[in-house]
Parts: sequence; structure tokens; C-alpha cells
Amino acid sequence: MKEIITRSLSGLLYVLLLILSLKYEQLLIALFFVFGIICLGEFKKLIQLKSNIPYFIFIVLYAIFVYWQLLLNSNQGIDEATQILMVLTIFVELFLIKDLFSEKTIPLFVTKRFLLTTFYISSSFIFLILIADYHENYNPNILLGTFILVWTNDSFAYLVGKNIGKQKLFEKISPKKTVEGFLGGLFFSCIASYFIATFTHTLDFTSWLILSIVISVFGTLGDLIESKFKRQANVKDSGVIMPGHGGLLDRLDSIIFAAPFIYLFLRIIHYVS
Repeated sequence: MKEIITRSLSGLLYVLLLILSLKYEQLLIALFFVFGIICLGEFKKLIQLKSNIPYFIFIVLYAIFVYWQLLLNSNQGIDEATQILMVLTIFVELFLIKDLFSEKTIPLFVTKRFLLTTFYISSSFIFLILIADYHENYNPNILLGTFILVWTNDSFAYLVGKNIGKQKLFEKISPKKTVEGFLGGLFFSCIASYFIATFTHTLDFTSWLILSIVISVFGTLGDLIESKFKRQANVKDSGVIMPGHGGLLDRLDSIIFAAPFIYLFLRIIHYVS
């Protein structure tokens, strides 16, 4: 019982902190900067990278893309740079998906470790901010909607999998995940997309429905990839900052991995609409 209470209070604090920060863009930028530093530190431990260069790279990237574009409202050269960052990030994440389905461990030579800290962790926090700045106009409801879809997918994947799950989804990496759980999370995320579209007045229902599928698929892949990193590092959690939950990376792994794909979809519907 004590563990359940601790886990609930820790999770509630995390959710409240995130929701309250959405009201002010500068506060959200500051919060995700702190989140990014923490997740970067946790991930560095998982891949056994002792260098502090990834922190410097994150600070520079964050300053260029977030401060320049959002706070100074200047798009000169940044839009092209954002597209390049998006392509590189998706390219690196596609290779992570390939590594996930490989029987071998994820290769972690020095160059790849720096690529992962840059284009798997650091850039994803930039895309989370850019999602909230969709159409170059700060709208926290879009980012809030994506988090609600992540939470819905995770919660119902757990509940459905625990109660009726039989067929393992990826037993070697995450023994508790089931195909039934994944489909349950996807199903209820699709239902949640209707209410998000209705009450947030941001995107139409079709767009939110597609986003729910994108988030369920790539969020689950992100969760599995982080699980594989933890298995290689022989640890249960990425950290201890959230009592009852583990590390912050354990809570954000789904949205971190899905973020560039979400941003890509938003760019697509922006140009075709």
C-alpha cells in the first residue's frame, strides 16, 4: 500500500507540474530544459558515456532552436535547420528500431553514443517545444493532447494486458507487454482522440485520430527501445528521481521517441491544408 501511495503521489506531482507549466511558454521552455538535462544524465549512465559534451550540445541546440525561433520570433534560417534536425533525428530513430528487432545488443561505439545523446534525447525535447508552437502560435493544448494520448495508451495497454493479455509482444525485451495490451492502448487512444478534438478546438478529429495511431505505435517502440537499453545496462530503472516510477526517462521514453514523428505529421497537415 505504501508503495502504491508513493507511486501515485510522485506521478501526480509530475502531471501537475507539466500541466501547470503549459500556461506560460517560458515556463514550459524552462521545465523541458530541466527535463532534458535530467533525461540526458540518465541516458548517459545507461550507455556508459562519461563525457559531458552531450550537455553542451543540448544547451547549444536548445538555445538555437527554442530561444531564437520562439522567444525572438525569428525564422530566418531556422526553418531549414529544423527540417534538417527532424530528418537526422528520424533517421537515427529508424536505426534504433532496426536495432530493437535485431537479436544482437545495440552497438554503442563512441560515435554512436554521441549521435544518440544528440538525435535521440536532446533533439526530441526541442520537438516537444515546437509541437506546442504549431502554426508559429503558442498553443499548449496540442502538446497537452499528445501527452493525454500517451498517458491513455500507456494506462490502457497496462490494464488490458494485465487482465486479458496472453500473447507476448516482445518477450525478450519486455516480458510484461502483450499484443492485447498494445491493441487495447491503441483502441482507447483512438477513442480519446475524439474527445481531445472536441474539447481542445485545435486540430480536426481525423488529424487527432492519426496522431493517436502515431503516438501508440512509436510511443510503444520508444518504450521497448529504452527497455532494451536498460536490459543491456542490467538495470531495472533509468534513475531514481521519481519514487515508485524510477527515472524521468522511464516516464518520458514514449513521448521522447514519438516527438519527431508527431512534429513531422503536424508539418505535413500544415502544408497540405
